[in-house]
Amino acid sequence: MLGLKTALGAICGVVLAGAAWANDKVVLGTNWLAQGGHGGFYQALVDGTYEKYGLEVEIRPGGPQVNNRPMLSAGRLDFLMAGNLLLSFDNVRNGIPTTVVAAFFQKDPQALMAHSGAYADFAALAEASTVLISKDGQFSFWQWLVDAHGFRDEQLRPYGFNLAQFLNDEALVQQAYGTAEPIYAANQGADVDTFLLADQGWSTYATTIETRQKLIDENPDLVQRFLNASIEGWYNFLYGDRSAAYGAIIAANPEMTVEKLDKEMAQFDKLGIIDVGDATTLGIGALTDERIRAFHELAVSSGIIEDGAVDLSKVADTRFVNKGHGLDIRATLTGN
Repeated sequence: MLGLKTALGAICGVVLAGAAWANDKVVLGTNWLAQGGHGGFYQALVDGTYEKYGLEVEIRPGGPQVNNRPMLSAGRLDFLMAGNLLLSFDNVRNGIPTTVVAAFFQKDPQALMAHSGAYADFAALAEASTVLISKDGQFSFWQWLVDAHGFRDEQLRPYGFNLAQFLNDEALVQQAYGTAEPIYAANQGADVDTFLLADQGWSTYATTIETRQKLIDENPDLVQRFLNASIEGWYNFLYGDRSAAYGAIIAANPEMTVEKLDKEMAQFDKLGIIDVGDATTLGIGALTDERIRAFHELAVSSGIIEDGAVDLSKVADTRFVNKGHGLDIRATLTGN
């Protein structure tokens, strides 16, 4: 009898070990080098949250020499940290079978930046003699700035992602990622005003998560587990001890430091990017069909995309979020 119990115990041990080993492997591709804006995902990786949900997650960074976007449709990534909804509209327009399943930034960090005090408010920027905008920006938010806020093409000059011209011209205005260029300018001794486009009506989500429609159809449980774990990671990163996540980010991108990450996260908090708006009641990752439709109307009215070019029913699947998941974690960590 003892031998049978011993044998059964050994078998159970093997089964449990096998179950632990057999976590579902998931690859998340990010949109740039590791940084604070990816922190919730690194938090879920290092604190065991992904493992708790039966996932073995690899975070594969993007970067200047890496384009993770085609890797998703090719099956080499399971989830992709994308940019804003315009990219998702473009996927649908081109018949690429990927779908947005969450939005971790309720506001797009895209901004315009000016020297401190040079312009009284956002409206005054439309009178600047020069506005530096990248090529991508010229075919997206710049068209909206012209249509909705009175900017003029005569102001437009190309932005080459170098601050030298801005630093040498007190009257110049340039595009900025709200949690990047303002910090870089400050490091060079320039005080700046940051005007978040989201606060002026640019209503797209940002840092959306996309996956293949095939994965949604064949394994919705995996999608749900990944998003639940990621949401928990973001709450713990924002309101708990983020030191281990910092360590993982720095290991993946040695150019980062604790000081740089602290500055970046302070800027996220100042601008109100993540846990704001619908996220405060629906949970981080919130994504609604109504807001997607509204931004689509903005993009059409501004001439960014053609009316009828995008089947909105294929852009996003909102069933995995908006459930208030993780709100209890925030309440525990913040006392609110």
